[in-house]
Amino acid sequence: MSAEFPLVLIRGAGDLASGIALRLSRCGYPIVMTEIAQPLAVRRTVAFAQAIFDGVCTVEEVTGYRCEIGEATTITAANAVAVLIDPEGAAIATLRPPVVIDAIMAKRNTGTRREDAVLVIALGPGFTAGIDCHAVIETNRGHDLGRVIWQGSAEADTGTPGELPGIGRRASRVLRAPAAGHVIGHVAIGDCVAEGETIATIRADGVDLAAVPAPFAGVVRGLIHSDVMVSSGMKIGDLDPRAHPAYCYTASDKSLAIAGGVLEAILAWQRRAS
Repeated sequence: MSAEFPLVLIRGAGDLASGIALRLSRCGYPIVMTEIAQPLAVRRTVAFAQAIFDGVCTVEEVTGYRCEIGEATTITAANAVAVLIDPEGAAIATLRPPVVIDAIMAKRNTGTRREDAVLVIALGPGFTAGIDCHAVIETNRGHDLGRVIWQGSAEADTGTPGELPGIGRRASRVLRAPAAGHVIGHVAIGDCVAEGETIATIRADGVDLAAVPAPFAGVVRGLIHSDVMVSSGMKIGDLDPRAHPAYCYTASDKSLAIAGGVLEAILAWQRRAS
């Protein structure tokens, strides 16, 4: 680890967290990410959380490896991302990273403290800069997306996904489970589907309970892993009306905008400390 590029630990390895990991890794920062044993990531083709299931995954040109904490330094030294099963963030005390980023996106603080590192950055609502972190990054789409907040909080969670081009409020891009069980995909991420086509089935104890139809024609941009037990109403997928399957395999504009805010916060902190 160099003084110029201090170790960065990111709590969470979903698509927004992974956009941050991509941008920081490209700039030279060593990255460790922590996740739960069964990640809830939906956009798995662009989430380092997929390494928890497969052992290794690649997001664009950066590779992530599931590992134990003792292997993390070796992996980051090889310019790869170390992904740990560590829901409590115990690696913070062991690795003592100068920078900690809470990218869990729980819409609330699940345990991150300003004392966790010299610089603690948090994404979105649920945090107050100056109290439980040093900086907050705005995650709500709009004029302030990606803005660094050094005092105060991000906009409150609206609970409503952004409107889609050509769809508006007629239907949500977010697919939710109609029942509790496991999500058995009938199509793969990147596939085009017609309105009404069955994207997945909810299965429990070997019984198919309910189908998940496409609310409009589009590309399946995300689908939760079949190993994950989901509850009724839980987010399980993402449908994109834009006819661009390639978008499923690259970090989103939103994740990169947020990553830009994180990079700004880190560089501003490094400049003040120099």
